[in-house]
Amino acid sequence: MANTAPKQDLTRGPVAPSWGWRSPGAGRVSHLAPGMEYQGTTVQLCGLYPFVAGSGAPMLGVPIGRHMLWGEVVCLDPLEWLRAGLVTNPGMFLLGQPGVGKSSLAKRLITGLTAFGTCPLILGDTKPDYTPLVEHLGGQVIRVGRGLDRINPLDSGPLGSALARMHGAEAIRLRLEIRGRRLSLLLALCALVRAGRVTNPEEVVLGRVIDLLDDRLARQPTVPDVLALVEQGADELRTAARASSPEDYRRRVDDLVPTLALLCEGSLKGVFDAATTTPIDLDAPVVSVDISTVAAAGDQLVAAAMLCTWAYSFGVVDAAAVLAEQHRTPRRQFFGVMDELWRALRGAPGLVDHADALTRLNRQRGMASLMITHTLDDLDALPTAEDRAKARGFFERAAIKILAALPGRELDRIGQITRLSDPERELVSSWAAPQALFAGSVHPGRGKYLVKTGERPGLPVALSLVGDEWRLYDTDAAIRQPEPRSASTRWSEQPMVWDGGDRP
Repeated sequence: MANTAPKQDLTRGPVAPSWGWRSPGAGRVSHLAPGMEYQGTTVQLCGLYPFVAGSGAPMLGVPIGRHMLWGEVVCLDPLEWLRAGLVTNPGMFLLGQPGVGKSSLAKRLITGLTAFGTCPLILGDTKPDYTPLVEHLGGQVIRVGRGLDRINPLDSGPLGSALARMHGAEAIRLRLEIRGRRLSLLLALCALVRAGRVTNPEEVVLGRVIDLLDDRLARQPTVPDVLALVEQGADELRTAARASSPEDYRRRVDDLVPTLALLCEGSLKGVFDAATTTPIDLDAPVVSVDISTVAAAGDQLVAAAMLCTWAYSFGVVDAAAVLAEQHRTPRRQFFGVMDELWRALRGAPGLVDHADALTRLNRQRGMASLMITHTLDDLDALPTAEDRAKARGFFERAAIKILAALPGRELDRIGQITRLSDPERELVSSWAAPQALFAGSVHPGRGKYLVKTGERPGLPVALSLVGDEWRLYDTDAAIRQPEPRSASTRWSEQPMVWDGGDRP
């Protein structure tokens, strides 16, 4: 006779057989039928199963992945969120360790927003990470560097074209705006090559030079034009410098002349010392300014390239707004991506002021922005305490903060700015935990993000890539083996999902 005694588990007690106890009234069954499955919307099925609940993730914008707890799709579009009243400004800030997929999230947003009609602007691609994607989307890539495309820091760009169509008070206002932009960027470049601030008398002289060039030239002025006029020492400049004689004027511009000469003859030669060669196309679906060829020349040249790129691109955005207000073109929305932010800001004292001025009015421009860096410590590397405080304001003002894999020390600093619950801290820090060293291992935080808006609970999202995204979003192609040893090592052909587990 078979032994029907219940099995014993010393830790859990008696364990029932699969089909129940073999005794009267014990619930024994002879057959288990599979359960009936139903599929439908929550509106239709709430009567059958009234306990359906979601995460509250908004369905407005670009699908960026699935909620890691609930499995529902999470969408993100800062401009749509602003219109829906979910956030107070369209600024985003993304923090995360290297190699966890920060640029992949940015590229997903670029791809989706392009499809929705928003024009992404990659404001200085230093690697280049975004060029293949922009070319795939049919956008414009401007390659800035020695022997390549040039950007004229004093080029008014589309704002100048808009000015030619305006009259009266609006023309005066726009002319003053163009003057202010030219002077601001010229001061930033001078501060960069000098590694110090421009004095007040020098700023007065430069402002007068810009006015004279605007009156005398029928084209866009350039930095060599500024240098030539300062060296000539016209009467108007001596008056602006409050110089009593030509010799006195020379003494007042002794430091300014070599500073301007460095922009034309120093390490920046061939990049910012002539007319713009490839203007930004306002009709392009997406635009990238590729400065990767100057990235190896040091932070000074990178900072200069980024500042010129930012100023020129934001001028394009403002020009589009002016033309739309005049009903000459349809109103457009823009999405500015500022990757490797820290490289531009640490070039010289005071540069953060110019970046701050460019980004404060995004809401009025109808432009969303995404700033990307590795850690808040990057911002602490800025030259002065004043610069560091202003740079931290970028993160504080951003209505949407996205945290990728970060260690606990970094989360302590972030917690002083935006509240993080204990489960949120544990989740984000677990993504930064090191993995065992074995071939084929995947960073535990790759493709995982916590999206924070205000004091609301964060949305943990796992990004899933599909189709050509693996190829277009790949940032490791340069170090991958050109000929994989076997098909199993060709990760570009593996299932394209980041779901929290190791890649199969």
